Amino acid sequence: MVTQLQMAGMIAQILIAILVPVAIFIYLYRKKAFSWKVLGIGILIFIIFSQVLEKALHIAVLDPSGRSLKWTNSAVMFVAYGALAAGVFEEIGRYVGFKFLLKRNRQYRDGLSFGLGHGGIEGILIGVLSGVNALVIANLINTGMFESTIGATIPAEQAALIKDQFINTGFSMYLLGGIERISAIFAHIAFSLLVLLGVRENRFLYVLYAIGLHALMDVVPAMYQVGTIQNVWIAEFIIALFGVAAIVYILKVRNVFQN
Repeated sequence: MVTQLQMAGMIAQILIAILVPVAIFIYLYRKKAFSWKVLGIGILIFIIFSQVLEKALHIAVLDPSGRSLKWTNSAVMFVAYGALAAGVFEEIGRYVGFKFLLKRNRQYRDGLSFGLGHGGIEGILIGVLSGVNALVIANLINTGMFESTIGATIPAEQAALIKDQFINTGFSMYLLGGIERISAIFAHIAFSLLVLLGVRENRFLYVLYAIGLHALMDVVPAMYQVGTIQNVWIAEFIIALFGVAAIVYILKVRNVFQN
C-alpha cells in the first residue's frame, strides 16, 4: 500500500511546481517587469529545443534503460552526455529566441520573462505531470488494479519493480522533487539573462558560459542517476547551491542591463 503521507508528498510536489512560477509571475507583473510575448517565446523555445530536438537525440543515443549510452556502459560518458545535452540544446535555444525572435525585447524584464516561461513550463511538465502520474499509479496500487492495468502491459519483473518503488518512496523524496523545481526555475531565469546579455553585447562567449554552467548543474542529477552520488540529500544540497547562486546573479546583473 502507498500511504496517505506518501500521497501527500506527491501533492506537495505538484503544488510547489505550480505555485512557485505563479508567485514569480505575480511578483513580476506587479513590478511591471513582465512581458506576455517573451513568456510565450520562452515556453515555445523550451518545447522545441528540449522536448522535441533534445528528446529526439536521446532516442538515438540512449539505451532504453535510460542509464547508459547505446554504444558504451561508461558512467563517465553517460554523465558527460546527460549534462551537455541539456546545456547545449536549451542555451542555444535561448540564443535563437533572443537573437532572431525577440529583436525588440532585450531588456532586463525580458530576460526575467523568458526564464519564467522556460522554467515554468519545465516545472509543469516535470513536477506536475510526474506528480499526477505518481498519484494515479499509487491509486491503482491501493485499489488492487495495478496488476490488471499497468502490470498487464509490461514484463512481470518490471511491474514488480515499479510497484516496489512506489511503496518504498517516502514523503521527503516527493517533497525534494518539488523543492528542486525552485532551484531549477531560478537557474533558468539566470541563464536567460546571461544569454540575453551575450546577445545584447554581441558576445557569444556568454552563451558558452551559460552552456557550461547549465551542464555543470546537470552533472549532479546525472551522477545520482548512475549511482556515483548515492545520497540524494547531497545531490539536492548541491542543486540548491546553484539555485542560491542563480538568485544572487539575477539581482546583481540588473545593474548591468541599466547601464
